[in-house]
Amino acid sequence: MWAFLGSDCLFFGSLIATYLVHKGNSVVGPFPEEVFSIPVTSVSTFVLLMSSTSMVMSYAALTRGNLKVFRIWLAATVIMGMTFLAFQTFEFWDFAKEGLTPKTNLFGTTFFTLTGFHGAHVTIGVIWLLSLLFQSYRPGFVTPGRHLDVDLAALYWHFVDIVWIVIFTVVYLFGVFEGF
Repeated sequence: MWAFLGSDCLFFGSLIATYLVHKGNSVVGPFPEEVFSIPVTSVSTFVLLMSSTSMVMSYAALTRGNLKVFRIWLAATVIMGMTFLAFQTFEFWDFAKEGLTPKTNLFGTTFFTLTGFHGAHVTIGVIWLLSLLFQSYRPGFVTPGRHLDVDLAALYWHFVDIVWIVIFTVVYLFGVFEGF
């Protein structure tokens, strides 16, 4: 898992670097300050960050052998992940209404590539967590091996959250506020 996450750091690092290299080079709009809604994206960011807390609570309940609480917190994590994806879908749809698509300009291309790949990672994480939730209803789920399965999923989930913090800061905040 650590090797995979290391390679994913390089992957997202290259996407973020590409975004930064081309930042401000679009000839035609719309531009970030014309389409971004920092309050809306801040809410979706908060939801995703809180999902990390619920993931920690879920894992803690599993290690204590409390399967019912594990399921509640894991379901909460899944719901928050799906809520984040709904926000991202709404944002993409709204940007398309404003005329921003991957074909519109260099900003659109780099923005949709970067955030789209992050959204794909969140989707994979939600599917992974859902599969663990469904497996938890099978007999014999609470074993040391299952702890490792949940631990690896939690590690991946936290990674996706950290990547979003970087994307939110670099793309959204630096894209709207002067001087960055």
